[in-house]
Amino acid sequence: MTHPALNTRLCQLLGCEYPIIQTAMGWVADPNLVAATCNAGGFGFLAGAVMTPAEVEQGILAIKEKTKAPFGVNFHMYSPGAAEIIELCIRHGVKAVSYSRSPAKAMVEKLKAAGVVCIPTVGALKHAVKAVEMGADAVVVQGGEGGGHTGSVSSNILLPQVVDALDVPVVAAGGFKDGRGLMAALSYGAEGIAMGTRFLLTRECPVPDNTKQEYLKSVTEQIIVSKKLDGMPQRMILNQCLQDLENKSPLGMLWLALVNGLAFTKLTGGSLLGMLSSAWKMKQNNGMTLGQTLMAANAPMMIQEAMVKGHPQQGILPSGQIAGTIDDLPSVSELIQRIVTDAEQVLERFSPADAVSPASAKEPVRMA
Repeated sequence: MTHPALNTRLCQLLGCEYPIIQTAMGWVADPNLVAATCNAGGFGFLAGAVMTPAEVEQGILAIKEKTKAPFGVNFHMYSPGAAEIIELCIRHGVKAVSYSRSPAKAMVEKLKAAGVVCIPTVGALKHAVKAVEMGADAVVVQGGEGGGHTGSVSSNILLPQVVDALDVPVVAAGGFKDGRGLMAALSYGAEGIAMGTRFLLTRECPVPDNTKQEYLKSVTEQIIVSKKLDGMPQRMILNQCLQDLENKSPLGMLWLALVNGLAFTKLTGGSLLGMLSSAWKMKQNNGMTLGQTLMAANAPMMIQEAMVKGHPQQGILPSGQIAGTIDDLPSVSELIQRIVTDAEQVLERFSPADAVSPASAKEPVRMA
């Protein structure tokens, strides 16, 4: 029987056994990984942000064939197919959705009215507060140690700030891989952890083995933050591709963004006009330059090169710093059970089963 301390508000909100979320990594969080996570007691999100609405529906149906457990879908609310993806999530009874940049309040309200749990990912205190004002049921807070787009404040500083500011469940992300990390997050007041890199390095993850090996041999100090890819800070492994990008001129980056933007809109069923419209909306909401917003398509297309095509030196490798401490490829089930076992051992160490409780210690000894 699982320790009651691990049955948090997050478990009750999402209907999962353990307070462990598998994040929606583009090209990584496919139906197999999501279903494996849910079947092992965690909660998985499908990476719908790099899919057309039709592919999202196929993914939802594939997950439902592999698990009876609840699961979620991630998507961008500014993408051309967002409204259709929302309808699909509602129609197919998806338990939760996750999102990040440029949320739309009307879309959040529609999801909540249908009983879909809304859990955005944020990297700053002000964004967490704003997300709840817009209706979020919980928030994933990613510290600067996290992979991909990330903030500048470390998890152990950011997490307690957000916990103190919000009443909704807060989930810790950025720098977590095991039961010790889970217990550290709970001690700060979080209701669970969300992990990307650790789930990427599992056997069920669809990423080619040679790309996984690049992660396993990575060094923590070489998992850096760069703004070169799309003008926003992203944490990635400093491979040959990223080194080449660091030396590319602003004009060269803009040209690359236009090429990747056209490829990304074709991939997700959009159009050139839709891409420009989305870029303009992002510019207005985020205060970014038009060039930065146009560059947003660089990340998914260059990640695809490594994560799908298996060319780790020719594509981008988004990664949390935690990759530098990981050296194995367990199954998802093995990983989650290991996390739970480690967490329970921490709890036992601080509160052994045979310890006398403070209340009982004060009771007088009754003699016969």
